[in-house]
Amino acid sequence: MIPRLISRQRNVIVAALGTSLTVSWASSYYIPAVLAVPMAAEFGLSPVWVFGAFSMAMVVSAIVGPWAGARIDSVGGRGVLMLSILVFASGLGILAVAPSPVILFAGWGVIGLGMGIGLYEAGFATLAGIYGKDARGPITGITLIAGFASTVGWPLSGVMLATWGWREACLGWVLIHLFLALPLNAWLPKGTNSIVKANAPEEIGEQPSRMALALLAFVFAATWFNATAMAAHLPGLLQTAGASTAVAIAAGALIGPAQVAARVLEFSLLRRYHPLVSTRLAAAAHPLAAAALVTFGGPAAFIFAILHGAGNGILTIAKGTLPLALFGAIGYGQRIGWLSAPARILQAAAPLLFGAALSTWGLSAIYLTAGIGMASMAALIILRRT
Repeated sequence: MIPRLISRQRNVIVAALGTSLTVSWASSYYIPAVLAVPMAAEFGLSPVWVFGAFSMAMVVSAIVGPWAGARIDSVGGRGVLMLSILVFASGLGILAVAPSPVILFAGWGVIGLGMGIGLYEAGFATLAGIYGKDARGPITGITLIAGFASTVGWPLSGVMLATWGWREACLGWVLIHLFLALPLNAWLPKGTNSIVKANAPEEIGEQPSRMALALLAFVFAATWFNATAMAAHLPGLLQTAGASTAVAIAAGALIGPAQVAARVLEFSLLRRYHPLVSTRLAAAAHPLAAAALVTFGGPAAFIFAILHGAGNGILTIAKGTLPLALFGAIGYGQRIGWLSAPARILQAAAPLLFGAALSTWGLSAIYLTAGIGMASMAALIILRRT
């Protein structure tokens, strides 16, 4: 048995993993917003095709996620995360040299493999392997760091695009993966030996019911659908509600700080309570934000952004901490892979579906996401502590 890692080592591990995940998020999830238009233009395509390739990548990630989680459960996260870096670098390299749209799509497919084995779910499973049921604090820690992925990724991709071009920007991310993220992941401990095998019966407890798993999978799918829909259409939604373009952009800029502030709250105050408590509060945030926007229109843009961002910030943490608290650390990686698969698929469809609703219904489209948010609240109320 390997003793529990001391606090200082824990902080270093959280910093290393959080930084490597920041690179992985910034170079996958956040590059279409900057590079999709020039990518498409070079091949004479509409940017919709590049975003379609990105949606395909998210579906691929949903397919491979359970395998990655099971692998982390059995051998630890270090090797899987190192592999993810090589896969990300390969996919970005394919994008950089793609001579045709077919190869471009293939590159996005490889990036999808990396997303399935190298984003939050893999990070959460790695920490569960190291710390067992004490992983809640480290999970919150890596989300605090990786929450700045867009803050780092968008400007850095933009600078590389403006200086060299989109192909060179992809190569730049390849180098960052190989010379920063890969060494950080190589430094991580194996992880699985930190779970006390002798206490495995106590860790496992009763097997989670299918109803509990289905409810939690629905919660994750619902909240990620709303988060992705808002990420894609927030400025347009706020302008439909009556906000000016400047106000809509300024309100959107508050999403990131609201997420980080909420995660700090979770790390400090809410950590005293069961994750179900903070998750239920977070799930209520989007419906409350929607009610404010419908009632007060454009003047409520900032309230909407703060409430939605805060709720989304805690829900990201809950994706890692809630399954751990409810079902334990044994089999956690594979379980979170299956729980996240529907969320990934709906995440891929969210921009298109909510965009169609916004175009057809206008501001009333917010009733769609508010209803989904309320349904997730109901599911969380039905869930009970174990």
